[in-house]
Amino acid sequence: MKLYSSDGSELMDVTAIRSEGGCLIIKGRIMGAMPIQAVLKPAELRSGFKLISVKTIVFLIGMLFRK
Repeated sequence: MKLYSSDGSELMDVTAIRSEGGCLIIKGRIMGAMPIQAVLKPAELRSGFKLISVKTIVFLIGMLFRK
């Protein structure tokens, strides 16, 4: 999975997502060069849900069916 900046350049290439010890580990490369392992803790995930509106959730579900 690739994440892009607003100008269309590749920002991060996510290569793996796994659970470990109650957290989510996201492994990838930033800007095609720097390897990184980001840790998502349960409290941060809960605070992230506050940023997503119902309209955004509907949009995300719709994205699954687009090319």
